Amino acid sequence: MLEYDFKRPQLEDKEIITHYFKHHTSRSCERTFVNVFLWARFYNVTYAVIEDTLVFKSEDEGRLAFAYPAGEADCVRKAIDRLDQYSKERGKAFCLYNVTPDNFEQLENWYPGRFQVEYNEDLADYVYESEKLCTLSGKKLHGKRNHINKFKATYEGRWSYEPITKDNVEECFQMALKWRNQNGCNDDPEKNSEMCVTLNSLRLFEELELKGGLLRVDNQIVAFTMGEPICSDTFVVHIEKAFPDVQGAYPMINQQFVEHECMQYKYVNREEDTGEEGLRKAKRSYRPVFMVEKGLVTEKSPADVQ
Repeated sequence: MLEYDFKRPQLEDKEIITHYFKHHTSRSCERTFVNVFLWARFYNVTYAVIEDTLVFKSEDEGRLAFAYPAGEADCVRKAIDRLDQYSKERGKAFCLYNVTPDNFEQLENWYPGRFQVEYNEDLADYVYESEKLCTLSGKKLHGKRNHINKFKATYEGRWSYEPITKDNVEECFQMALKWRNQNGCNDDPEKNSEMCVTLNSLRLFEELELKGGLLRVDNQIVAFTMGEPICSDTFVVHIEKAFPDVQGAYPMINQQFVEHECMQYKYVNREEDTGEEGLRKAKRSYRPVFMVEKGLVTEKSPADVQ
C-alpha cells in the first residue's frame, strides 16, 4: 500500500510550499502559503511532496480528496496516478478539489473522457482590474465613487490611511477583537473560524510577510485589510474588516489599499463569496473582470464513459 508523509502545514514549511506555488503559479486564492497555513486546521488539510509536486489532502470520515498538484506537467501526471492508486487502496473514490478550468483541460488531455468536473459558483474567486478598483471610473461604479466621496466629506480632516507595520499591528488586533464582539462571532462557527484566521494573521503578520493597510477616523482604527502577491500580475486580498456603523469604511479601505499597495499588479483577487448573498451582491457590484472557477473532479462511472 502506498504511504506518504502527509503533515499539517507549519511556519517552518513556508519555504518549500512557497517554492512550489511560486514556480507553478495560479490566480486561485488557495495557491498561497498564508491561505493553506491559516485554514489547514479548520479543514483538516495536510500536505506532502509526491513525484516532485506539492499535494494537499483533505480528509474526513466520509471523503478523501486532493488539491490539484503543483509542479511540472510530467510530474503532475505521475502524482495523479499515485493519488488515484492511494485512494483506491483505501477504498475511496478518487477526487480532486479546487480544480481550475486550466487544470481540467490538462487532465482531459491526459485522460480523455475519464473524469468529470463540477464547478461550484460559491467558490469562484472574484478578480478585478487594479486600475478600476483604484479610480472607480465609469458609470457602473458611480455608486462606489459616491460612497468614497461621502466618506471623505463626512470625515474631512479626521481620516487617514497608513500601511500596517509592526508598530500599529497590535492596534489592528484590538480593533478585530471589538469587531468580533459586535458581530456575534461566538455564536456562528463559520464567523468564529474566520475571526481566528484574522487574529492569527495579525499575530503572525511579519512572519507571514503579509502586506496590509488601515483606515483611521479621529485617530482610531475603523478598518483594516491584508493580502499578498499571488503571482507576478495578481495581488490577493485575504482579509478585510471594518466597523459597519462607520458609513463608507468598507469601500474606503478597499479603494485606499489598492491605491497605495496594489497598483504594481494588474489584477486584484478578492476571493470567493462562499454563497453568502450579501457578500455576493457586494462583490458583483464592483464588476469583476473575470472569475477564477474551481470545481470538484471525480471519475465518471463506467456507464458514462464512451
